[in-house]
Amino acid sequence: MHNRKKGIHYRHIWSVCIAVGIVTIATIVSVLADANPAKVMVYASVGEELSAYRVDVESATLTKQATLMMPGFVQEAWVSPSTPYIYIAWSNGGGSYANSGVKPIGDKHGVTAFRIDPSTGALSAHGTPAALRARPVYITGDIRSRHLLVAYNEQSGVSVHAINNDGTIGAEVPQRADLDVGVYPHQVRVLPDNKAVILVTRGNQPTSTTKEDPGALKQFRYDDGKLTMVASIAPSNGIGFRSRHLDFHPTRRWAFLTLESQNMLQVYGIKNDALSTAPLFSKSTLANGGGESAGQATSTVHVHPNGQFIYVGNRNGNAAANHGSNDIALFRINQGTGEPTLIANFDSHGVTPRTFSIDPSGRVLIVGNQTTVEAREGAEAMAANLAVFRIGTDGRLSFVRRYDIPSARKPLWWMGMAVLR
Repeated sequence: MHNRKKGIHYRHIWSVCIAVGIVTIATIVSVLADANPAKVMVYASVGEELSAYRVDVESATLTKQATLMMPGFVQEAWVSPSTPYIYIAWSNGGGSYANSGVKPIGDKHGVTAFRIDPSTGALSAHGTPAALRARPVYITGDIRSRHLLVAYNEQSGVSVHAINNDGTIGAEVPQRADLDVGVYPHQVRVLPDNKAVILVTRGNQPTSTTKEDPGALKQFRYDDGKLTMVASIAPSNGIGFRSRHLDFHPTRRWAFLTLESQNMLQVYGIKNDALSTAPLFSKSTLANGGGESAGQATSTVHVHPNGQFIYVGNRNGNAAANHGSNDIALFRINQGTGEPTLIANFDSHGVTPRTFSIDPSGRVLIVGNQTTVEAREGAEAMAANLAVFRIGTDGRLSFVRRYDIPSARKPLWWMGMAVLR
């Protein structure tokens, strides 16, 4: 494999690294980044508006390219790792409309495929959008980019849709009627071996008039788009188990899960295409080591490309009143056991960091701070924004700049990165 532009032969690089005894995942990531830097885009949604930004990893800057309008508020998106397509899920109803000033209708839900221009990152619609049964809260593809999997929270469920050979969205794959989909699915992920699927179900907090709905990890066998129930993982019968998002270690058999209202990061082992029935480790994501706290919740979780670190979002929409935490928690991962150790918490420079992404070289992290707040109770106004951080070799974040989003009352609901290929 050659980089013709710079005349670099990767095998020569590896031989030099081996000779000096420094071949690690971090070394490989760094060498690849320096030898053949990827062209990276950020896509971010504010309501039904989806904007594209060119990322300069070296200078840690964003340059806005274009904005397109979707049929409804963007809910989530998935970028294929092996083809030049992005699949964007949208809806005109659901929780993303809360406090937006826009009345949710809730009668149109879908996913649209777009081709990503390899030079500019511009998006062009690709094929006919697929209609969905309800508001999609999460969307992902399988490891081979042959199917899309969609999770629904307000009418609990999961669906699988074929991806045609040309990248367009095909027919929905029929599933068994008796699948156990739990209460309030919030994410669906395919295990790295492509043989199993985890539906992360959050459950619901108790109220003055309703009892608590348990959370669980619903595990399915996955066979070319077909789901078969295998197990329901629900520590303490799912009570106090507000599971939200998980991510996988790039080389080890571990899955990392956030518990939303418990402000926890848990680690599960992976063996024989299945998660361990109980967590190996449970750690607070908050700087003070706390657990459940009114108004405080985790968001998403991402493992660094080198597998050494893991990042978790902590969010609190009341932070404009000078309390609560809106930050990114950094953990170091013990490479022998998978145990995460909290190293530091970094201010997200905004309110409600619902989403964030790490560039493929592991040098830049960008946070989507969801909420725009007005000045009140002695706190300054804060716009929804994209906040850009450099990632040090020790995993620590250094704030560079933020890009305020003129969102009015609409939330910055989703953001993600794509590599131009």
